[in-house]
Amino acid sequence: MSVPQPIAARHKGFNRAEIVDRNFVEFVQSWQGHAAAAPRDDEPVLPGSALDARGFRELFESQLISRHLDLMARVLRVQNKVFYTIGSSGHEGNAMVARLTRHTDPAFLHYRSGGFMAERFRKLPGMDPVMDSALSFAASSEDPASGGRHKVWGSKPLWVLPQTSTIASHLPKALGTAVAIEQARRIGHALPIPDDAIAICSFGDASSNHATAQTAFNTAAWTAYQKLPAPVLFVCEDNGIGISVKTPSGWVANNFRHRADLDYFYADGLDLAAGYGAVERAVTHCRTTRRPTFLHLGTTRIMGHAGTDFEIEWRSVEELVALEATDPLLRSADIALASGLYDRQSLLDLYEAIRKRCFDAADEADRRPKLGALDEVMAPLAPYTPDAVLAEAERTADAAERERVFGGADKLPENQPPRHLAIQIGQALHDLMAKYPESLLFGEDVAQKGGVYTVTKGLHKAFRNARVFNTLLDETMILGLAQGYANMGMLPLPEIQYLAYFHNACDQIRGEAASLQFFSNGQYRNPMLMRVASLGYQRGFGGHFHNDNSIAALRDIPGLVVGCPSRGDDAATMLRTLAALAKVDGRVTAFLEPIALYMTKDLYEAGDGQWQFAYPAPSESMPLGEGRVYAEDADDLVIFTFGNGVPMSLRAARRIEAQQGWKVRVVDLRWLVPLNDAFIAAQAANAKRILVVDEGRKSAGVGEGVITAIVEAGLGHLPLHRVVGADTFTPLAGAAFLVLPGDDDIVAAAAAL
Repeated sequence: MSVPQPIAARHKGFNRAEIVDRNFVEFVQSWQGHAAAAPRDDEPVLPGSALDARGFRELFESQLISRHLDLMARVLRVQNKVFYTIGSSGHEGNAMVARLTRHTDPAFLHYRSGGFMAERFRKLPGMDPVMDSALSFAASSEDPASGGRHKVWGSKPLWVLPQTSTIASHLPKALGTAVAIEQARRIGHALPIPDDAIAICSFGDASSNHATAQTAFNTAAWTAYQKLPAPVLFVCEDNGIGISVKTPSGWVANNFRHRADLDYFYADGLDLAAGYGAVERAVTHCRTTRRPTFLHLGTTRIMGHAGTDFEIEWRSVEELVALEATDPLLRSADIALASGLYDRQSLLDLYEAIRKRCFDAADEADRRPKLGALDEVMAPLAPYTPDAVLAEAERTADAAERERVFGGADKLPENQPPRHLAIQIGQALHDLMAKYPESLLFGEDVAQKGGVYTVTKGLHKAFRNARVFNTLLDETMILGLAQGYANMGMLPLPEIQYLAYFHNACDQIRGEAASLQFFSNGQYRNPMLMRVASLGYQRGFGGHFHNDNSIAALRDIPGLVVGCPSRGDDAATMLRTLAALAKVDGRVTAFLEPIALYMTKDLYEAGDGQWQFAYPAPSESMPLGEGRVYAEDADDLVIFTFGNGVPMSLRAARRIEAQQGWKVRVVDLRWLVPLNDAFIAAQAANAKRILVVDEGRKSAGVGEGVITAIVEAGLGHLPLHRVVGADTFTPLAGAAFLVLPGDDDIVAAAAAL
């Protein structure tokens, strides 16, 4: 089989999409092979093939749909009717993976998955891959995948979770979903999909080198090594290039063929008849053994990376022509004609009929509504139903289960004397896990050890390995697991050991978990409650990795909720609300635990016990955005702060009152994302002077948001000053307190006012 020379020779007169299109037509017109008698539907399409005739016809049609969607996008983009041109041309063989898996196998797809999607649409009656895709290309608000927010491959009924421009960032959550499928059985949780489902995850050869991909492969093997099931099918669609950087020949096979506990299969994705059997073996292996499986699918890339990629500027004509000769649709056309399933005219008629279907759908999609208002765009980003959240937060666990977990009625935390922050966080976590049997707590050192600071002490004993367990030392994978559990209807409580470690894995929240509701138009969600040991002032064990005061990365994530308590009773009620936000509204939430306050018992002087508080009744909660105000009627000076800044400000307030004679009000924000601008403005409205105490860095800290809220409320004329940390990493030992604000800094700032 070869590309007809007449069209290849006319390369200078056409763009590469036109050439690929004309190649197919001229190949069929000039085909001179021998046509066999057409096989029955249940007979092999070619002798020795595992693919039957019916399967071939349907796969070929899916390939043609994918190709004509690509061609349509290239034509209509210049007319401003289509807004995405990264195509699937050369990758249409991934339709085989869709055919051999089920629509209840969760799929996390590479952006070159047009063939896969066209084929998966066959799994349910009444669905139209062409119109649905056209609506997505056109960014119509009627796009059933994302509501016009992005061109994504996604479908709620087909269990395709939308990805945007994924560069391996989806692999950890795909593996997490596979692990969650098996974990559900161990905790008695009813799955939304069959128990023998597998997770499918496709990506390119270039992406396989990314650190995020490598962490998923490593964790998959780490899991299998311990004989724990992880039924994930990694599909590496190897086209030999990443944008313009070529993958060394043989690299993918050499890199993955012999990896322990990652089972390798190769399939020819350019030839349906030859590749089908190998894909079938890989899928069957993954489903039956429940082991992580690596399917190396040979593909090619034609028509460039995207519509804006003019390969002729950096690749020779000879190389492009050679690549276009490997077009999998030419091989499929050859099979179609040689098998006798089509003659030349019927095949060309099919090709043109699908072209017309795609262009007609695109014209119709162009007439459909688009997103036209900001509220409409943002609607699925951060859903919040206050009454339902409050009711859920105040719902208590079963009384008998609480007594079992805490060891008897006399040991219930509300019957204990006032305690400090670390103890009350642990008690609140016991309560949450008693309340939500589908909850899982996991991270580094959280199980038998009870965490680095013993905050999770006792949880492993109460809930055992199935629900409280240690992970490998990999924050990216911890958050990938959390997303997988959330996908399967569980409530994950991942722990990130230090705030500095979160930055290693930030994109799992920013780019993946927090974006899912937005890009799926609210159809999918990643409810989770992420706990992070945070902030500075830790004595005796420090440095910038253990005294990280940078909250800027969290503040920048759309839709994320971030709470930071300064005292134990607030921690308990805040945790209940965060869990309720996750359960009711599917929110991704973060709970920042000030390390330096974990064991703090005293406020003004040693032994006063004034930073220990009674455990709040199980039915109490803290509304989202509600702060705590100390000395509500004081108006000479109002101090806005959070975390470690609260006890510092209270101590400073006593000194300021003694020195200046002022009445000082301290406002604990408690909720850092989103900031409650109305609450801040109300507290500032009758202030004579304002201090903002932010233990974070000067640049991009929470304090900037507080000042903005005050100024935008028309209160910028008030005397105002900010006490903040320096723009530096935190050094070791006593030098740390040179860069962090302290009591004296607050007193001095008040005097300056």
